[in-house]
Amino acid sequence: MIRQLFPSGPPVTAADLVHSMRSSSALSVGDDRIVDFFDTVGRILLDPAIARSRPELAALGAFLRRGRTRAELARVGDEPGLKRFPRGLVLHIAPANVDALYVYSWALSALAGNHNVVRVSSRAGEATTEILRVLHSALDSDGSLASAIGPTQRIVAYDHDDAINETLAAACDLRVLWGGDRSIAELRGHSLAPSARDLTFPDRSSFAVINAERFGTACESAQSRVAGAFHADSYWYDQAACASPRTVFWVGSPAVVAAAQEGFYRLLADVVATRGPAADPAMAIHKRVSTYGLAVAGAATAIQHIGHDVTVVYLAGTGNVPRDWLGAGVFPQVRLDSLTELVELVERRDQTLTYYGFEQDELAGLARDLGGRGIDRIVPIGRALEFTSRWDGYDLLSEFTRITTVS
Repeated sequence: MIRQLFPSGPPVTAADLVHSMRSSSALSVGDDRIVDFFDTVGRILLDPAIARSRPELAALGAFLRRGRTRAELARVGDEPGLKRFPRGLVLHIAPANVDALYVYSWALSALAGNHNVVRVSSRAGEATTEILRVLHSALDSDGSLASAIGPTQRIVAYDHDDAINETLAAACDLRVLWGGDRSIAELRGHSLAPSARDLTFPDRSSFAVINAERFGTACESAQSRVAGAFHADSYWYDQAACASPRTVFWVGSPAVVAAAQEGFYRLLADVVATRGPAADPAMAIHKRVSTYGLAVAGAATAIQHIGHDVTVVYLAGTGNVPRDWLGAGVFPQVRLDSLTELVELVERRDQTLTYYGFEQDELAGLARDLGGRGIDRIVPIGRALEFTSRWDGYDLLSEFTRITTVS
């Protein structure tokens, strides 16, 4: 049986859930009721009581406000000879390690007029509990929204069940899969209808690159802002988010890079001490095991623990860049002579490159040289987790709609 978490309801079979979703009234792209609902959700998430304790939910709240969603929808409005319509029933399989992420893709799909079933993991954390509370509060605040949201949008949970996965896969027009490579491969074993397709968000890795000279010559307040922005990129989801930087590349001479690293990580440790989160004993042990493993394998030449919360790993060379999660607050380091050296190091699974101290033309040149074989986003440090409707190389609002041409 499937547990209905939002809107709350009794357990249902997969067949009954599909039937109720298929028989509910249609929505349009940019339906005002959907815009109003998510605007209310965004307003609640931006309440200072939530924003102070969970800044990642405040960022989600800003994304859901009416001005932002209207601007996103304006990009996919009707054009002469072209009409956009909802794709139909969309099934979302949410990740377990980044609680708020599924709300972004679900919201965009709902704004595109789709009926949505969102399956959240039984391992989802406190953020999902808070999100569900806010969703119910928003729905209860305006009775006129219930007729649009209740029948067309469902957040559910169920234990691993091939029969349920088969039924939902066969019924959906689009399946959105977030998760590790292995779990996505398993879910793809449940066949879609011939006209349906998948959007997949598998294992990804991300980096930061810093111009050491420009960081070192910046004023102290600017350096502190960079460290604070890097903290937001890295610690909101315990560095487990696909867009959170793992390896940090420093561009500059050895002496300049060494000085910049010392100052940067001192400031970062100060930020963590003020904002948290503090590593628990299990995380501290995991970090030591994973980083010492790099040293034993010859991939690291030195390891520096700044308390339990910041671990700096000096890699033996550019061929030793790790892409697996090593623990929250673990930052392997690589020195480069120039930004262009990154080109040979990037792989297809690499998603986001955050930067400090580089000009637009330098970054555009890097993107041109990469030629699309890796790195889907290049954004300033501090914006790694700033979700947009263009993500992982997809234009999501376009993916969530169908086009009818009239000529």
